Amino acid sequence: MRPPLLVLLCLFILPASAQVVAPQRVKDDMADAAQALLQTMTPEQRKQATYPFTDNERVNWDFVPHARKGLMLKQMTPEQQKLAWALLKTGLSDEGYSKATQISDLENVLRVVEKRPENDTYRDPEGYYVTLFGDVGSTDPWGWRFEGHHLSAQFSSLTGKVMALTPMFMGSNPGVVRVDVPQKGKQLMREETDMAFKLLHSLNETQLTQATLAKKAFGNILTGNSRRASLERMDGLTYADMTASQRRQFLDLLKLYVGRYRITLAKQQMDRIEKAGLDQLRFAWAGDMTEGNSIGYYYRIHGPMLLIEYDNTQNNANHVHTVVRDLTNDFGDDLLRDHYERAKH
Repeated sequence: MRPPLLVLLCLFILPASAQVVAPQRVKDDMADAAQALLQTMTPEQRKQATYPFTDNERVNWDFVPHARKGLMLKQMTPEQQKLAWALLKTGLSDEGYSKATQISDLENVLRVVEKRPENDTYRDPEGYYVTLFGDVGSTDPWGWRFEGHHLSAQFSSLTGKVMALTPMFMGSNPGVVRVDVPQKGKQLMREETDMAFKLLHSLNETQLTQATLAKKAFGNILTGNSRRASLERMDGLTYADMTASQRRQFLDLLKLYVGRYRITLAKQQMDRIEKAGLDQLRFAWAGDMTEGNSIGYYYRIHGPMLLIEYDNTQNNANHVHTVVRDLTNDFGDDLLRDHYERAKH
């Protein structure tokens, strides 16, 4: 059956813009948030905040309190501070973002614990820096970092896809807030602690022997703020040697760390972990095995491409460090190398 003449006439006289839908730019929340912050910066602020993507500063990361390269929150206007936190939120889940904001708030607690004045800049909730690398949102690789005491998050992107999202460091000092402040009773890393002890205490004697690295904890995460994370060997109890119940507990602990990222990035990272082989992942422990004591302890999850470290040893085991490293793709080493190789052709 032929269409009515009126329909044919309407199709004929419609403007081209109505007949053909132009392709739309895929929304890139991360690039949009970075651009929104950049657009508010003065020339001097841009000079502080931006570096070439290939600059060595991009792989210079740390988690102790000191001055950094980049634009500090304290140097921003209130609106710019909101935009800086909004940028961080594009990479994190609600839970991950909540941890990040609480980490900065613990600087207020440390001022009280250490009897520092309110205007102290060593313990400062505004002592966090945003640094941008490369041409934001371009077709070339670009990235950014949000970093300060006990918080380091960095992401590298290419044509709308996040190529790298590690190292990721989150810490808590105090581990449990015991002084008389509004934050009293807060235990920021409670789940990371409780779930690991639950898994540890489920192990039988043979498994415990496999999982134990040392009777005494190491005093800090072993990889520190190294450019490339590596350990001489993979030790500990393998996922393959766990019971079904223990495997579920182990995966819950693993996903707690991966779940700090927004859901799409968490899935992207879990896909990489599973592709490398869950059976090769290991759970290892060092130090005290009784939760609540003032004796330090350490654990890690280690596999072919993944390393997660947790330590609670300083300040009478009331000072927690956690880090997630991608052993093949920190700072985008693996995926960006592949990109550059393809670009040659």
